[in-house]
Amino acid sequence: MLSALCSVHADETPNSRQARRIFNQAYQQVFGEQGATLHYDVNIIGIYKTNGTIWYKGKKSKFEDSKMNSWNDGTTVYTVKKNKKKKEVEVHSAQNNKSDKYSRKFKFEPDNYDYSIAEVDEGLMVMLKAKKGVKGMKEIHILLERKTYHPISLRIKISIIWTTVKISNFHSGGITDEMLRFPKEQYGNYKFVNKQ
Repeated sequence: MLSALCSVHADETPNSRQARRIFNQAYQQVFGEQGATLHYDVNIIGIYKTNGTIWYKGKKSKFEDSKMNSWNDGTTVYTVKKNKKKKEVEVHSAQNNKSDKYSRKFKFEPDNYDYSIAEVDEGLMVMLKAKKGVKGMKEIHILLERKTYHPISLRIKISIIWTTVKISNFHSGGITDEMLRFPKEQYGNYKFVNKQ
């Protein structure tokens, strides 16, 4: 056990410590209890593109894009697909949201990565490389504003495919639970489909 601890400290460099510290500060601005909102533009190698707005607060979230709207109160996920033929609200468990196959590939555990940082013309580039055996995201490049550490963009590698996410209109704080509440009253004439 002692040799394992020594090897962990031997791998850590001043650059990796600085990268992890700055990453933690940026991560907290997005996913902390104060909440955050941002607009995103996703491009998966030019094949799949989407954009929308997302709000976070702790385990709660809401997002709106061109294909669907979704609310997650930390226990239940309500999803309304923007299909004029079907007036349905899908209801899923937040712990096992089968409707969100795309996001499951992007599950993130901070300790599964080695960190480094570099200055680039546009700001600070924090680079994460997956440790051996980690599934899903293999590399993440996060471009941050130099002074505020607000996110500007992400490049994420899964297998050999890179996904680019451009971020705009980022704001940390001021997110209330009411903003994230599923507005059931607006969907009174919709069929609720339980998929838990």
